[in-house]
Amino acid sequence: MEENKKSFTTVDEYISQFPENVQERLQSLRELIIMTVPNAKEKISYQMPTFALHGNLVHFAAYKNHIGFYPTPSGINAFKDKMTEYKTAKASVQFPLNRPIPYELIREIVTFRVAENEEKADNRAQKKK
Repeated sequence: MEENKKSFTTVDEYISQFPENVQERLQSLRELIIMTVPNAKEKISYQMPTFALHGNLVHFAAYKNHIGFYPTPSGINAFKDKMTEYKTAKASVQFPLNRPIPYELIREIVTFRVAENEEKADNRAQKKK
């Protein structure tokens, strides 16, 4: 990371650095995740807003022309057929700022990631018995 980049300690602090129109999208994304997983913990990880439940669920970040959403490789792979109109990589998808954010798709991905993390946590708990 460049030395002149700011370090963030809260999601509010992260969101506040952007223009109002981007702040509104980031806040809507944040609220969607909170409504979908009310018991998830919010934090900053990799200098991005992150939600965790039995480990990291998803990260998101704003850029000049898009919002990056990072649901791990499994989250991308499970929904790749629904993401054909977006630029994707192994663990990320880009939602352009000049288009509506696909909130229902994001809700589905977050729900998938919760189930995935809960299954991993259950498996760990079973191994300890």
